[in-house]
Formats: sequence, C-alpha cells, structure tokens
Amino acid sequence: MTATKYKRVLLKLSGESFSGGVNFGIDASTLTKVAKQIKQVIEMGVGVGIVVGGGNIWRGAKAEEDGMERVTADYAGMLATVINALALQDTLERKGVTTRTQSAINIQQVAEPYIRRRAIRHLEKGRAVIFAGGTGNPYMTTDTAAALRAIEIEAEVLLMTKNNVDGIYSADPAKNRNAKKFDRLTHLEALDMHLEVMDATALSLCLENKLPIIVFNLQAPRSIERAVIGEPIGTLVSSKK
Repeated sequence: MTATKYKRVLLKLSGESFSGGVNFGIDASTLTKVAKQIKQVIEMGVGVGIVVGGGNIWRGAKAEEDGMERVTADYAGMLATVINALALQDTLERKGVTTRTQSAINIQQVAEPYIRRRAIRHLEKGRAVIFAGGTGNPYMTTDTAAALRAIEIEAEVLLMTKNNVDGIYSADPAKNRNAKKFDRLTHLEALDMHLEVMDATALSLCLENKLPIIVFNLQAPRSIERAVIGEPIGTLVSSKK
C-alpha cells in the first residue's frame, strides 16, 4: 500500500464538480469518477470528510440580483448542497463505500444532523462523511463551511478542488496568458494579494488554525490520491513557504 502524507483530510467539492462539462445539474459519469477516487483514498487508510457546494443547481448571487432576499437565497443554496450530498452518497455506496451525510440544517428524513463527535467516530470507522447545508447560516459560503469542518474534525489538510484550473494563479489564466501559477504561498500572501483561493473568511480561519490548503484540478489523473500522498500537485497554501 502506498504511504500517505495525511491520515485525515477534508475534501471540498464545488457544485461544478458535479455537473461535468454541462452548466447545470448532475452528470452521473463525472460523479462516478470522483467516487472512485474517494474510495481509493479511503482504502489507503485515509479518513475523508467532504463538503459539497450547490452551484450546479442554485446560484444564490444570481437569485439575489433578480430580487430575492439574500437570506432566502442562501437557504435555497443550502438545500441544493443537500441534493448534491445525497447524489454523492448514493454513488459512493454503490461503489461499496459506507457513507454518512450530515446536514447543518435540520432535514432528518434524509441526513443526520451535524454532530462533531459523531462525524469523527464515522471517520474512525472508515466511513466517508459528507457535510451538507454549509454552516447552516446565511451569508456564509461553502468554502467557509469547508474550513470550519476541516478544523472541527481535525483534518490535516483542506483539499480544494477546481475544475480545469491546476492551482492558484496571479490572474485568471483563461483571460490572461501572462498569469503566473504559484506552487507555494502563505495564507497571508493569498489574503494580501486577494487571490481567488476561497473567500476571506475561510482563508482567515485556515490562517488562524495553521491549516494547509492544497488547490488542484480535480480532473487531473489520480488528483486526490496524489494530493494525499504528498506528491506535488496544484498550489500549496500554508503558514510557511
């Protein structure tokens, strides 16, 4: 068995990770590929917590622009993450991975409530744990939920997946051919340069708790496994360079 650098990780999957090459909904083949990677990492003895976004189903910012109250739009977004969590749970279990979904909003017919000690116990038993509903609070992104849950479950690293972007750049590489890719950054550098790693609240949480972040392209071959074993991939954000 390949030696791993990290024994417990928090994987952040954006809503776009579920839609594949389309703009909306859930692509079954894409979800199957992600589930296979998660299964492989768990079989390597790594505890895997997962926070899911909901942008493939609901865009709260767009709804707010169209006149919806921000709080209502954010709660609708939390429900979208529950849909994604259930889809991922079903895919993982069909691959033979025992999975539990915990929700920050009360929806007990389909998910456990989020209870930190129970989540850690699931991880200790080798189960995948999916965290849905963000933090359960409006005005908070799923990036903030990922940072918070990573700290709470004592994950050693936060794995931030991107679609078709292989790390952090000085500018949008799709719009600026001179954009520079960073291999390593400190949390402070990422904050000071206003780089699009995650929102400032989430990044500040990671800074305060010295939680390293690896930002990488989910579509790259064996991307999650490579991050877990410590192979250079994407961009590493940590307390020290």
